[in-house]
Amino acid sequence: MPGDNGILAALDLDRTFLAEEHRSLRDLLRLVVARDVVPAAPEWERQRRVPPGAFTHLGDLGLLGLSFPTRLGGGEAGVRGAVVFHEELARSTFGGVASSVGTHTDFSALHLARAGSAAQVDRWLPAILAGRTVAALAVTEPEASSDLTRLGLRARRDGDAYVLNGTKTFITNANLADLFFVVARTGDTGRHGLSLFAVERSAPGLANGRTFDKSGWHCADTGELVLTDCRIPVAHRIGPEGAGFGLLMRGLDHERLCLAAQAVGLAEAALDATVGWARTRPAYGGVLWDKQAVRHRIADLVGRLAAGKTLLYHAAAQLDRGADGRVFAALLKAQLPELANEIAYAAVQFHGGAGFVREGPVERISRDARFLAIGGGATEVMRDEVARLI
Repeated sequence: MPGDNGILAALDLDRTFLAEEHRSLRDLLRLVVARDVVPAAPEWERQRRVPPGAFTHLGDLGLLGLSFPTRLGGGEAGVRGAVVFHEELARSTFGGVASSVGTHTDFSALHLARAGSAAQVDRWLPAILAGRTVAALAVTEPEASSDLTRLGLRARRDGDAYVLNGTKTFITNANLADLFFVVARTGDTGRHGLSLFAVERSAPGLANGRTFDKSGWHCADTGELVLTDCRIPVAHRIGPEGAGFGLLMRGLDHERLCLAAQAVGLAEAALDATVGWARTRPAYGGVLWDKQAVRHRIADLVGRLAAGKTLLYHAAAQLDRGADGRVFAALLKAQLPELANEIAYAAVQFHGGAGFVREGPVERISRDARFLAIGGGATEVMRDEVARLI
């Protein structure tokens, strides 16, 4: 595990933006990640999934559903709690762990907590927060990704049921999950014809398609879902018919802040590893840190990360006070994943051959950071959103 960066520590962002409960949460997460995640994650990478037992362990510790209200069994830690959670998981240097666990709680089940009926919450949420039921979000389709208005998986009303037909792709936890939150078209084309459904693993007509062998996020099980005349009760629709787009966009703002926090965590770990390497690596009669070009490049990256992290924490604090998340989510998602990739590139470069060897933290970060600039809204889409909001 990397240590704290002196510059970022000196900013004292935790004391400025976080409450005592969030600072205590960070201390707990540092302990859990170092003790339970980092030693086990190399095997999870080989298995290409975070095992079910890891979810139940986090559930036993009360770490699933930190953003959920206490009346629903959550931690009521707000957006700041979610940011700390995702940052610390990513600081493990295993981005796939942050992806798989974050998908379960903040990207999927939060829809249930926000829009589910009392009966739906009672049916599914306790097991989700305990880690006994693993959740996934099924949005992307082979012919539709960032443009959500083009989603085509159809849900046809048939009496007291819906019948779903279509394919979802690039689904995190696809083979692992017990419950899927599926966006399907119940009406005409465009944003107003989408609805959100909870589809249990046992639903007839639900099957897994391909499993993807990705360049990064090896801990995150990723694959296709194929729904063929998949029949589910009307009672499993989350929210009103036609409300799916609005629910999804509200969830995306939260997801994008969490992904920005993951970018910060990976970037911090990459910088810490690189500073440690540069200060000890023999080079030309001294160490690599003696070279001004190396020091100045690292100093520049640390300064930019400090600015980005400050905005992230400010955004989380503002959202916890009820601010609109769209501007913050778009700005941070457009900037921080790109910065994390730039930092990861420099980390590999300064490590030389050692940074190119598989199984090392810097090499892994360089792979795992890449998708943060794609998933949850690609950088180009986010920039266009920022421009629209100017």
